[in-house]
Amino acid sequence: MSDPETTPPPRFGDGWMDPTKNNVILIYILYLVSCVIFIAGIIGLISAYMNRDKAEDWLKTHYTWAIRTFWIALLFSAISFVLTFVLIGILGFVATGVWVIVRVIVGLQKVNRSEPIERPESWLV
Repeated sequence: MSDPETTPPPRFGDGWMDPTKNNVILIYILYLVSCVIFIAGIIGLISAYMNRDKAEDWLKTHYTWAIRTFWIALLFSAISFVLTFVLIGILGFVATGVWVIVRVIVGLQKVNRSEPIERPESWLV
């Protein structure tokens, strides 16, 4: 018989979808992967929306930052697509990619130090 007070050992992957630092790191990594595979960014966005209200206050700033990063990047990408017909859009896509990468790096640095994002609703870095 098993002892009712013992808990089973954690499985690999446990905690990655809970509102923890690991989940925020996973979302940031998915955003980086989304530069190549777009669906990864959508998965990260869904995870951010699912966990934002359940997280600690300092982690909520990271979820808000990640959600806004996705939507603003999508807006910039749509504008860049329209401007592609005028041959300026390619520069817009490059600028959008750099902007996303910088925001992800800033977010990763802060989450690894357990710091909140100071202005999570900012459009800038």
